[in-house]
Amino acid sequence: MIQSMTGFAREEWQGEQVRLGWELRTVNHRYLEVQVRMPEELRVLEPQIRELIAARLRRGKVEANLRYQPGAEAADLAINQPLLDRLLMATESLKSKASAPLSPMELLRWPGVIMEPEKDMEPIKAQTLALLGACLDNLIRFRSAEGDRIKSMLMDRRVVLAELILEIRARVPEVRQAILERLRNRLAELQVTMDPGRLEQEAVLLAQRSDIAEELDRLDSHLHALDTALQSKEAVGRRLDFLMQELNREANTLASKSQDAPTSRAGIEMKVLIEQLREQVQNVE
Repeated sequence: MIQSMTGFAREEWQGEQVRLGWELRTVNHRYLEVQVRMPEELRVLEPQIRELIAARLRRGKVEANLRYQPGAEAADLAINQPLLDRLLMATESLKSKASAPLSPMELLRWPGVIMEPEKDMEPIKAQTLALLGACLDNLIRFRSAEGDRIKSMLMDRRVVLAELILEIRARVPEVRQAILERLRNRLAELQVTMDPGRLEQEAVLLAQRSDIAEELDRLDSHLHALDTALQSKEAVGRRLDFLMQELNREANTLASKSQDAPTSRAGIEMKVLIEQLREQVQNVE
């Protein structure tokens, strides 16, 4: 199954004590690179988060952002009375020197005066990982839909490429005959008489120098490999990238060896199509 490396997904969850939100963005990359941004309260989960992402995605640069918003729990707050008493005693001794008395809110902002009860983070951790799993499901659906679009574009251009190969192959006998005619015309211009057998040998030698049958056969083979890759259920981005390099190499060789204008034009069209294929393949996982 073709999957794109470009994708986006967002999932949120609201509980009684906390609100969680995952946001995943992916773009193309040679390998799997994961960047995780998360609050310190849940930083202990980072190794598990990376494992979950690596188990579902093969390639791409992944930005994983976790939002964590604790609920308001003012009723559960407690005051550190011994510390507050010491602060009040200290402020009493400063009354004569202070320009203005300290307000109750300033005292409550003193570090340690308000004590927050320890929160049981285990349920929140479990919910964080479960929410990541759901977000990954959405991301993969997004990447699969984009992959289907890319596959359709690849298949359309593959059909045109195959038609060009057939067109070039059909011209091979005509090109060989044209080489023979050019040789005969050249000899006539020079007023040189050549034995018919010798003439055929020279024509064969010239044809061999411009023979593109091997390149056409390899192009057909690469297109067959492309078909196989597009039907595979594995990640095939790297294989497709290699095939594009091989297709481009054969198209370049074919164009350089051609001594026929229509074949040369078809070779240029092939190179344009292969470049379009390559641009799409760069985004395949």
